[in-house]
Amino acid sequence: MIKCCSLYSGSSGNSFLVQTNHTKLLVDAGVSCKKIEMALNNLSISPTEIQAVLVTHEHVDHTKGLGILSNKYNIPIYANEKTWKHINSDKISDDNKKIFINNKSFDISDLIISPFSTPHDAADPCGFNIYNGSKKISVATDLGNITEDVFNNLKNSSLIFLESNYDMNILKYSHYPYHLKRRIASSLGHLENCVAGQTIAKLIDSGLKNAFLIHLSKENNFPELANKTVWEELQKYNFSEKDICINVAPRDNPSQIINLT
Repeated sequence: MIKCCSLYSGSSGNSFLVQTNHTKLLVDAGVSCKKIEMALNNLSISPTEIQAVLVTHEHVDHTKGLGILSNKYNIPIYANEKTWKHINSDKISDDNKKIFINNKSFDISDLIISPFSTPHDAADPCGFNIYNGSKKISVATDLGNITEDVFNNLKNSSLIFLESNYDMNILKYSHYPYHLKRRIASSLGHLENCVAGQTIAKLIDSGLKNAFLIHLSKENNFPELANKTVWEELQKYNFSEKDICINVAPRDNPSQIINLT
C-alpha cells in the first residue's frame, strides 16, 4: 500500500507527501514550516512522523521550509551535491544533510528512491521515481520540456505528479517582462498544459492510471483551463475518464489522497 497527495502546489510553493504503512516522506518543502505543519495536521499526521525530505532543486518555491523543518523535527534532507551548494542550509545539521547521485537508487525504509535528471535552469534539477512493491510514483516538476530520458523514467508509473505550469496564450499576453516569458517558455523553463496532456496520453499505455497536474502558475494558468487542456489532448487519443483519473493539485491546501493498493 502506498498513499500520496499534494500539500501545496504552484509557483508560490510546493510540497508533496508519499506514505506507506512504515514510511512518510515529503518531496520538496517550498513553503514555511508552519504551513507544512498545518497541512500535515489537516491530514492527522504529526511532522515528527516525517522521515525524510527529497529535494528536486534549490529554487525557493521548493526549499523555503527546509531549514526550520529539519532543525525543529530532526528530519534528514536528501539532495544531490550541486543542489546542496545552492541551498541555504545553515539550520540543517551535517548529520541531516544526505547526498544522492542522480540515476542511482537508494532506500528509505520500505521505499526505493530513484532520482533522474530534468531540464530546468537550476544547478542539477531532478525528478523522482518512488517504488513500493509493484507500485511506482513519479514526481516531475519544473520541466522545460519532456526529454526522451524524462519520458522513459515516467513510463510504467501507477501515478505521476506532472507539471502543467502555463497556457501559452495567457503567457503571451501577460504582464510579465519579455525576458521572463522567454525563460518560462524555454527548454529549461516550465511545461505548458498541452505538453502535459500529450505526455500523460503517451503514458497511459504503460499503465498510468492517476495523474496530478502540479506547479500551476498563478498568473499564467487556471486550474479549470489546465484540466480542460489536458483532457482535450487525451481525447485526441480517444482516452476518457474510464482510462485515467486527472487531479489538479490545489495551490494552498492538501489535495485528495490517492491510495494505491
